[in-house]
Amino acid sequence: MTRRPDRAQLVFISATVFLSFIGFSLLVPILPFLAQEYVRGSDSIALVTGLLLSSYALCSFIAAPALGAMSDRWGRRPVLLVSLVGSVVGYLLLGIGGALWVLFLGRVIDGLTGGNVSTAFAYVADVSEPQDRAKYYGLLGAVAGLGFMFGPPIGGLTAQLGVSAPLYLAAAITALNLVWGFFLLPESLAPEDRGETLRALDLNPFAQLGHVIALPSLTPLFGAAFLFFVAFNGMEGNASVYLKDVFDWSARDIGTVLFVAGFFAAFTQGYLVRKLVPRLGAERVALLGLATGVAGLLLAALTARLASTPLLYTGAILFIVGDGLYEPSNNGLISGAAGPKMQGRVQGANQAMQSISRVVGPLLANWVYVFGSALPWLVEAALVVGGLLVLATALPAVRAAMARAA
Repeated sequence: MTRRPDRAQLVFISATVFLSFIGFSLLVPILPFLAQEYVRGSDSIALVTGLLLSSYALCSFIAAPALGAMSDRWGRRPVLLVSLVGSVVGYLLLGIGGALWVLFLGRVIDGLTGGNVSTAFAYVADVSEPQDRAKYYGLLGAVAGLGFMFGPPIGGLTAQLGVSAPLYLAAAITALNLVWGFFLLPESLAPEDRGETLRALDLNPFAQLGHVIALPSLTPLFGAAFLFFVAFNGMEGNASVYLKDVFDWSARDIGTVLFVAGFFAAFTQGYLVRKLVPRLGAERVALLGLATGVAGLLLAALTARLASTPLLYTGAILFIVGDGLYEPSNNGLISGAAGPKMQGRVQGANQAMQSISRVVGPLLANWVYVFGSALPWLVEAALVVGGLLVLATALPAVRAAMARAA
């Protein structure tokens, strides 16, 4: 019997990913302005902005493999609902604020329960055939792109009511998603596909991540993805500070450029990937995405010398298109190289790897920013080139693993 998600499942999972990315991306244009309420000086604002992003990512790294293993043992539904509760609490604490430690507490709680996106991907893997997953991942990527597109302008516009207003809005829409899921979401993982035990080792993020990436077929895929996501999250963690300092933009201005970037992310993952993957294959599309991302980062680096808005938009669009080509293709490769009983662990490890990159990326970008405003873009371009080389040399082994797992 062919497996495919029914309409209700797909709508809820898509809505969850959409709202998760809205909630995250509306933070991006306001974080420097939130930080400047507690610290002064551009270097200090950049550091606090990076630390707020990295603290969430560190906690997500600690928790993600355990959440993935628990979803393999007890099902996707309970893990997904707990993750949504944590997001509501985290947004509320950021909005209440009052002290810098309260902001960090909000990010810690949200990070420790931050398994909604990885669990959503595992949910789709449960109810779809392996050959269809890249298509559904592309759809979820498009939905994520829409969330990324609408989040920043929502954050920038509502910040005019007060810097905390976007955070209360994020809490409210996430709470609605939680209620929806509690009453309407069925479990996707069949009892016969669940793990038999949950060991202490499964709760160790380093051991769980090491177990997954030690598989020969997954090591290069995770390695290339790590380099790319360090670059992506470095760009994301520094862009608002860069645009505030170099272009003297407001939160609304920053939200506008991110809105345009999100539009191209949605177009790429919702349309372009679905056209290119059947013709070129996921491997070639992933390589094309990385190459396009390098071009975008190099163009963006030029704006440190020539503060040209058209040049900035061109670089941002190229990079986002590259990301839109690479992410769903790489997710399809990772899922295809793993067996059906490892989807939760693999997606949890994938989320953990991305969480490490979210720790490293913003800190690296905001640190090198002190030495030169163009340096983050150049370092990020070098990292993506490294990911391109790793992936290109590993493709024969990945194809063989996918054939065995099919």
